[in-house]
Amino acid sequence: TKVEVYENKHTFADFKLDKTLVEAIAEAGLETPSAIQDQVIPLILEGNDVIGLAQTGTGKTAAFLIPTIQKTLKQRGTQTLILTPTRELAIQVEQELRKLTPKMGIFSTVCVGGMNIMPQIRGLRRKNHFIIGTPGRVQDLIDRNHIKPGAITNVILDEADRMLDMGFIHDIKQILKDIPEERETLFFSATMSKSIEALVHEFLRKPITISVRKTDITNSITQDVVRYGSHSKFDTLVSLLKDQTFERVIIFGAMKHSVEKLSLELVHAGITADAIHGNKSHGQRQRALQNFKAGKVKVLVATDVAARGIHVDDVSHVINYDLPGTYEDYVHRIGRTGRGSKRGQALTFVPAT
Repeated sequence: TKVEVYENKHTFADFKLDKTLVEAIAEAGLETPSAIQDQVIPLILEGNDVIGLAQTGTGKTAAFLIPTIQKTLKQRGTQTLILTPTRELAIQVEQELRKLTPKMGIFSTVCVGGMNIMPQIRGLRRKNHFIIGTPGRVQDLIDRNHIKPGAITNVILDEADRMLDMGFIHDIKQILKDIPEERETLFFSATMSKSIEALVHEFLRKPITISVRKTDITNSITQDVVRYGSHSKFDTLVSLLKDQTFERVIIFGAMKHSVEKLSLELVHAGITADAIHGNKSHGQRQRALQNFKAGKVKVLVATDVAARGIHVDDVSHVINYDLPGTYEDYVHRIGRTGRGSKRGQALTFVPAT
Protein backbone atom coordinates (compact mmCIF):
# COMPACT_ATOMS: atom_id res chain seq x y z
CA THR A 1 0.00 0.00 0.00
CA LYS A 2 1.13 3.50 -0.78
CA VAL A 3 1.60 5.80 2.19
CA GLU A 4 1.11 9.44 1.29
CA VAL A 5 3.99 11.53 2.52
CA TYR A 6 3.02 14.93 3.85
CA GLU A 7 4.88 17.89 2.30
CA ASN A 8 5.80 20.35 5.04
CA LYS A 9 5.22 24.04 4.59
CA HIS A 10 7.22 25.06 7.68
CA THR A 11 10.18 24.17 9.83
CA PHE A 12 9.98 24.83 13.57
CA ALA A 13 12.22 27.85 13.01
CA ASP A 14 9.60 29.43 10.70
CA PHE A 15 7.07 29.85 13.50
CA LYS A 16 9.06 32.76 15.02
CA LEU A 17 9.14 31.06 18.40
CA ASP A 18 11.14 32.14 21.42
CA LYS A 19 14.78 31.00 21.14
CA THR A 20 14.58 28.94 24.35
CA LEU A 21 11.53 27.11 22.99
CA VAL A 22 13.19 26.39 19.63
CA GLU A 23 16.13 24.89 21.56
CA ALA A 24 13.80 22.79 23.74
CA ILE A 25 12.00 21.46 20.64
CA ALA A 26 15.32 20.38 19.11
CA GLU A 27 16.42 18.92 22.45
CA ALA A 28 13.18 16.90 22.62
CA GLY A 29 14.14 15.33 19.30
CA LEU A 30 11.43 16.96 17.16
CA GLU A 31 13.09 17.67 13.83
CA THR A 32 10.41 18.69 11.35
CA PRO A 33 6.79 19.44 12.20
CA SER A 34 4.33 16.59 11.66
CA ALA A 35 1.33 17.30 9.41
CA ILE A 36 -0.90 18.42 12.28
CA GLN A 37 1.86 20.55 13.85
CA ASP A 38 2.64 22.16 10.50
CA GLN A 39 -0.96 23.26 9.99
CA VAL A 40 -2.21 23.92 13.50
CA ILE A 41 0.69 25.79 15.15
CA PRO A 42 0.41 28.95 12.97
CA LEU A 43 -3.39 29.03 13.45
CA ILE A 44 -3.10 28.81 17.23
CA LEU A 45 -0.34 31.44 17.31
CA GLU A 46 -2.70 33.80 15.46
CA GLY A 47 -5.32 33.29 18.17
CA ASN A 48 -7.87 31.18 16.28
CA ASP A 49 -10.15 28.58 17.82
CA VAL A 50 -9.14 25.31 16.17
CA ILE A 51 -10.68 21.87 15.72
CA GLY A 52 -7.96 19.32 15.05
CA LEU A 53 -9.20 15.98 13.74
CA ALA A 54 -6.30 13.66 14.38
CA GLN A 55 -5.55 10.29 15.87
CA THR A 56 -2.98 9.66 18.56
CA GLY A 57 0.49 9.15 17.10
CA THR A 58 0.20 12.20 14.83
CA GLY A 59 2.07 14.55 17.18
CA LYS A 60 -1.04 16.44 18.27
CA THR A 61 0.13 16.99 21.86
CA ALA A 62 3.12 19.05 20.73
CA ALA A 63 0.85 20.71 18.13
CA PHE A 64 -1.16 22.36 20.90
CA LEU A 65 1.60 22.67 23.52
CA ILE A 66 4.19 24.49 21.39
CA PRO A 67 2.05 27.52 20.46
CA THR A 68 0.49 27.67 23.93
CA ILE A 69 3.95 27.67 25.56
CA GLN A 70 4.96 30.45 23.16
CA LYS A 71 1.96 32.54 24.24
CA THR A 72 2.79 31.90 27.89
CA LEU A 73 6.40 33.04 27.41
CA LYS A 74 5.17 36.24 25.78
CA GLN A 75 2.33 36.85 28.23
CA ARG A 76 2.98 35.35 31.67
CA GLY A 77 -0.62 35.88 32.75
CA THR A 78 -1.77 33.21 30.31
CA GLN A 79 -3.45 30.25 31.99
CA THR A 80 -4.27 27.13 30.03
CA LEU A 81 -6.63 24.35 31.07
CA ILE A 82 -6.09 21.04 29.26
CA LEU A 83 -8.80 18.40 29.66
CA THR A 84 -8.03 14.75 28.87
CA PRO A 85 -10.13 11.57 29.16
CA THR A 86 -7.75 9.59 31.38
CA ARG A 87 -5.20 10.31 34.06
CA GLU A 88 -2.55 8.41 32.07
CA LEU A 89 -3.02 10.83 29.21
CA ALA A 90 -2.99 13.85 31.56
CA ILE A 91 0.33 12.64 32.99
CA GLN A 92 1.75 12.13 29.51
CA VAL A 93 0.71 15.61 28.43
CA GLU A 94 2.47 17.02 31.49
CA GLN A 95 5.61 14.99 30.76
CA GLU A 96 5.67 16.43 27.24
CA LEU A 97 5.10 19.94 28.64
CA ARG A 98 8.06 19.45 31.00
CA LYS A 99 10.23 18.29 28.12
CA LEU A 100 9.37 21.41 26.09
CA THR A 101 9.78 23.94 28.94
CA PRO A 102 13.05 23.24 30.76
CA LYS A 103 14.25 26.13 32.97
CA MET A 104 11.49 28.40 31.63
CA GLY A 105 9.75 28.89 34.97
CA ILE A 106 6.51 27.45 33.60
CA PHE A 107 4.41 25.77 36.30
CA SER A 108 1.75 23.11 35.94
CA THR A 109 -0.44 20.91 38.12
CA VAL A 110 -2.08 17.63 37.13
CA CYS A 111 -5.62 17.31 38.53
CA VAL A 112 -6.98 13.81 38.03
CA GLY A 113 -9.33 11.46 39.82
CA GLY A 114 -8.23 8.26 41.50
CA MET A 115 -5.31 10.05 43.16
CA ASN A 116 -5.04 11.96 46.43
CA ILE A 117 -6.56 15.41 46.01
CA MET A 118 -4.40 17.13 48.66
CA PRO A 119 -1.15 17.42 46.65
CA GLN A 120 -3.26 18.72 43.75
CA ILE A 121 -4.81 21.39 45.98
CA ARG A 122 -1.33 22.34 47.21
CA GLY A 123 -0.10 22.53 43.60
CA LEU A 124 -2.96 24.87 42.73
CA ARG A 125 -2.01 27.34 45.48
CA ARG A 126 0.79 28.80 43.39
CA LYS A 127 0.37 30.44 40.00
CA ASN A 128 0.03 27.68 37.40
CA HIS A 129 0.43 28.39 33.72
CA PHE A 130 -1.02 24.98 32.85
CA ILE A 131 -3.68 22.94 34.64
CA ILE A 132 -3.96 19.47 33.10
CA GLY A 133 -6.72 17.15 34.23
CA THR A 134 -9.71 14.92 33.79
CA PRO A 135 -13.12 16.66 33.68
CA GLY A 136 -14.56 15.14 36.88
CA ARG A 137 -11.66 16.14 39.11
CA VAL A 138 -11.31 19.57 37.48
CA GLN A 139 -15.02 20.25 38.09
CA ASP A 140 -14.60 19.12 41.69
CA LEU A 141 -11.67 21.52 42.20
CA ILE A 142 -13.64 24.38 40.63
CA ASP A 143 -16.52 23.62 43.04
CA ARG A 144 -14.09 23.74 45.95
CA ASN A 145 -12.75 27.05 44.64
CA HIS A 146 -9.18 25.82 44.12
CA ILE A 147 -9.36 26.33 40.35
CA LYS A 148 -10.62 29.80 39.40
CA PRO A 149 -12.31 29.53 35.99
CA GLY A 150 -12.25 33.32 35.64
CA ALA A 151 -8.45 33.25 35.34
CA ILE A 152 -8.34 30.73 32.48
CA THR A 153 -7.46 32.21 29.09
CA ASN A 154 -7.01 29.05 26.97
CA VAL A 155 -8.86 25.74 26.99
CA ILE A 156 -7.72 22.60 25.18
CA LEU A 157 -9.90 19.50 24.94
CA ASP A 158 -7.74 16.53 24.04
CA GLU A 159 -9.35 13.32 22.72
CA ALA A 160 -12.77 14.93 23.00
CA ASP A 161 -14.51 11.88 21.51
CA ARG A 162 -13.10 9.65 24.27
CA MET A 163 -14.21 12.13 26.94
CA LEU A 164 -17.75 12.01 25.61
CA ASP A 165 -17.66 8.19 25.34
CA MET A 166 -16.68 8.12 29.00
CA GLY A 167 -19.68 10.22 30.02
CA PHE A 168 -17.92 13.52 30.76
CA ILE A 169 -20.22 15.71 28.64
CA HIS A 170 -21.96 17.29 31.64
CA ASP A 171 -18.68 18.18 33.39
CA ILE A 172 -17.18 19.59 30.19
CA LYS A 173 -20.18 21.84 29.54
CA GLN A 174 -20.19 23.05 33.14
CA ILE A 175 -16.46 23.84 33.05
CA LEU A 176 -16.66 25.67 29.71
CA LYS A 177 -19.67 27.72 30.86
CA ASP A 178 -17.67 29.04 33.82
CA ILE A 179 -14.67 30.16 31.77
CA PRO A 180 -14.77 33.69 30.32
CA GLU A 181 -15.92 33.87 26.70
CA GLU A 182 -12.89 35.76 25.45
CA ARG A 183 -10.81 32.60 25.93
CA GLU A 184 -9.29 30.62 23.07
CA THR A 185 -10.57 27.09 22.70
CA LEU A 186 -8.82 24.20 20.96
CA PHE A 187 -10.50 20.92 20.32
CA PHE A 188 -8.79 17.65 19.36
CA SER A 189 -10.70 14.52 18.46
CA ALA A 190 -10.21 11.45 16.26
CA THR A 191 -13.80 11.57 15.04
CA MET A 192 -16.52 14.15 14.53
CA SER A 193 -19.79 12.88 15.98
CA LYS A 194 -23.12 14.69 16.37
CA SER A 195 -22.55 15.33 20.07
CA ILE A 196 -19.10 16.76 19.35
CA GLU A 197 -20.52 19.04 16.66
CA ALA A 198 -23.06 20.32 19.19
CA LEU A 199 -20.30 21.04 21.73
CA VAL A 200 -18.17 22.80 19.15
CA HIS A 201 -21.13 24.85 17.99
CA GLU A 202 -21.88 25.92 21.53
CA PHE A 203 -18.40 26.74 22.77
CA LEU A 204 -16.05 27.63 19.91
CA ARG A 205 -15.84 30.93 18.05
CA LYS A 206 -15.42 30.72 14.26
CA PRO A 207 -13.25 27.62 14.59
CA ILE A 208 -10.95 26.50 11.78
CA THR A 209 -11.00 22.75 11.21
CA ILE A 210 -7.82 20.91 10.31
CA SER A 211 -8.16 17.23 9.51
CA VAL A 212 -5.10 15.06 9.57
CA ARG A 213 -6.31 11.53 9.26
CA LYS A 214 -3.62 9.01 8.77
CA THR A 215 -4.85 8.84 5.16
CA ASP A 216 -6.19 5.50 6.12
CA ILE A 217 -5.05 4.09 9.44
CA THR A 218 -4.39 0.79 7.70
CA ASN A 219 -1.69 2.14 5.38
CA SER A 220 1.12 1.74 7.85
CA ILE A 221 -0.30 -1.38 9.49
CA THR A 222 -0.42 -4.84 7.97
CA GLN A 223 -3.52 -6.65 9.23
CA ASP A 224 -3.92 -10.39 9.32
CA VAL A 225 -5.87 -13.12 11.08
CA VAL A 226 -4.44 -16.03 13.02
CA ARG A 227 -6.57 -19.16 12.96
CA TYR A 228 -6.42 -21.45 16.00
CA GLY A 229 -7.90 -24.85 16.84
CA SER A 230 -10.29 -25.18 19.75
CA HIS A 231 -7.61 -26.31 22.20
CA SER A 232 -4.55 -24.63 20.79
CA LYS A 233 -5.24 -20.90 21.17
CA PHE A 234 -2.62 -20.30 23.86
CA ASP A 235 0.01 -22.55 22.23
CA THR A 236 -0.50 -20.72 18.94
CA LEU A 237 0.14 -17.43 20.75
CA VAL A 238 3.30 -18.70 22.44
CA SER A 239 4.81 -20.02 19.22
CA LEU A 240 4.12 -16.67 17.53
CA LEU A 241 5.77 -14.76 20.37
CA LYS A 242 8.89 -16.94 20.22
CA ASP A 243 9.54 -15.41 16.77
CA GLN A 244 12.36 -12.82 16.93
CA THR A 245 10.47 -10.29 14.79
CA PHE A 246 7.89 -9.91 17.58
CA GLU A 247 10.00 -7.35 19.42
CA ARG A 248 7.48 -5.29 21.36
CA VAL A 249 3.94 -6.61 21.50
CA ILE A 250 0.64 -5.40 22.96
CA ILE A 251 -1.95 -8.16 23.39
CA PHE A 252 -5.58 -7.23 23.93
CA GLY A 253 -7.85 -9.35 26.11
CA ALA A 254 -11.51 -8.85 26.90
CA MET A 255 -11.65 -8.91 30.69
CA LYS A 256 -9.50 -7.72 33.58
CA HIS A 257 -9.12 -11.21 35.03
CA SER A 258 -8.41 -12.88 31.67
CA VAL A 259 -5.72 -10.28 30.94
CA GLU A 260 -4.05 -10.92 34.30
CA LYS A 261 -4.26 -14.70 33.83
CA LEU A 262 -2.85 -14.53 30.29
CA SER A 263 0.15 -12.48 31.37
CA LEU A 264 0.94 -14.96 34.18
CA GLU A 265 0.61 -17.90 31.77
CA LEU A 266 2.98 -16.21 29.31
CA VAL A 267 5.58 -15.64 32.04
CA HIS A 268 5.17 -19.31 32.97
CA ALA A 269 5.82 -20.19 29.31
CA GLY A 270 9.09 -18.23 29.42
CA ILE A 271 7.96 -14.99 27.76
CA THR A 272 8.54 -11.70 29.57
CA ALA A 273 5.11 -10.15 30.03
CA ASP A 274 3.19 -7.74 32.22
CA ALA A 275 -0.46 -6.69 32.36
CA ILE A 276 -2.40 -3.45 32.71
CA HIS A 277 -6.08 -3.38 33.60
CA GLY A 278 -8.52 -1.61 35.88
CA ASN A 279 -7.92 -3.75 38.95
CA LYS A 280 -4.29 -2.68 39.14
CA SER A 281 -3.35 0.43 41.07
CA HIS A 282 -2.17 3.47 39.18
CA GLY A 283 1.40 2.82 40.40
CA GLN A 284 1.34 -0.78 39.20
CA ARG A 285 0.11 0.31 35.78
CA GLN A 286 2.78 2.99 35.47
CA ARG A 287 5.46 0.44 36.45
CA ALA A 288 4.22 -2.09 33.90
CA LEU A 289 4.24 0.64 31.27
CA GLN A 290 7.79 1.77 32.18
CA ASN A 291 9.07 -1.81 31.97
CA PHE A 292 7.43 -2.24 28.59
CA LYS A 293 8.80 1.08 27.28
CA ALA A 294 12.27 0.23 28.55
CA GLY A 295 12.14 -3.15 26.81
CA LYS A 296 12.37 -5.11 30.09
CA VAL A 297 9.24 -6.99 29.09
CA LYS A 298 8.47 -7.98 25.52
CA VAL A 299 4.70 -8.26 25.95
CA LEU A 300 2.09 -6.02 27.53
CA VAL A 301 -1.35 -7.60 27.96
CA ALA A 302 -4.09 -4.98 28.24
CA THR A 303 -7.82 -4.32 28.34
CA ASP A 304 -9.30 -1.70 26.00
CA VAL A 305 -9.96 0.77 28.80
CA ALA A 306 -6.49 0.47 30.35
CA ALA A 307 -4.83 0.93 26.95
CA ARG A 308 -6.65 4.17 26.10
CA GLY A 309 -3.87 6.48 27.22
CA ILE A 310 -0.91 4.37 26.09
CA HIS A 311 1.52 5.87 23.64
CA VAL A 312 4.55 3.66 23.24
CA ASP A 313 6.74 4.02 20.19
CA ASP A 314 8.06 1.08 18.18
CA VAL A 315 5.34 -1.42 19.06
CA SER A 316 6.02 -4.08 16.42
CA HIS A 317 2.76 -6.04 16.82
CA VAL A 318 -0.71 -5.67 18.25
CA ILE A 319 -2.47 -8.98 18.84
CA ASN A 320 -6.23 -9.18 19.34
CA TYR A 321 -6.27 -12.33 21.45
CA ASP A 322 -9.93 -11.69 22.28
CA LEU A 323 -12.03 -9.96 19.65
CA PRO A 324 -12.74 -6.24 20.19
CA GLY A 325 -16.31 -5.23 20.98
CA THR A 326 -16.68 -2.60 18.26
CA TYR A 327 -14.98 -1.47 15.10
CA GLU A 328 -13.94 1.73 16.92
CA ASP A 329 -12.17 -0.39 19.54
CA TYR A 330 -10.47 -2.37 16.78
CA VAL A 331 -9.16 0.79 15.11
CA HIS A 332 -8.08 2.16 18.46
CA ARG A 333 -6.26 -1.06 19.35
CA ILE A 334 -4.39 -1.46 16.09
CA GLY A 335 -3.47 2.24 16.12
CA ARG A 336 -1.03 1.36 18.92
CA THR A 337 1.36 0.08 16.25
CA GLY A 338 2.57 1.64 13.00
CA ARG A 339 2.89 5.04 14.66
CA GLY A 340 4.68 7.93 13.01
CA SER A 341 6.68 6.63 10.08
CA LYS A 342 7.06 3.06 11.40
CA ARG A 343 5.24 0.07 9.98
CA GLY A 344 3.39 -2.25 12.32
CA GLN A 345 1.50 -5.50 12.25
CA ALA A 346 -1.93 -6.29 13.71
CA LEU A 347 -3.01 -9.90 14.20
CA THR A 348 -6.49 -11.01 15.20
CA PHE A 349 -7.15 -14.47 16.62
CA VAL A 350 -10.07 -16.21 14.94
CA PRO A 351 -11.32 -19.78 15.62
CA ALA A 352 -10.46 -22.16 12.74
CA THR A 353 -13.89 -23.78 12.59
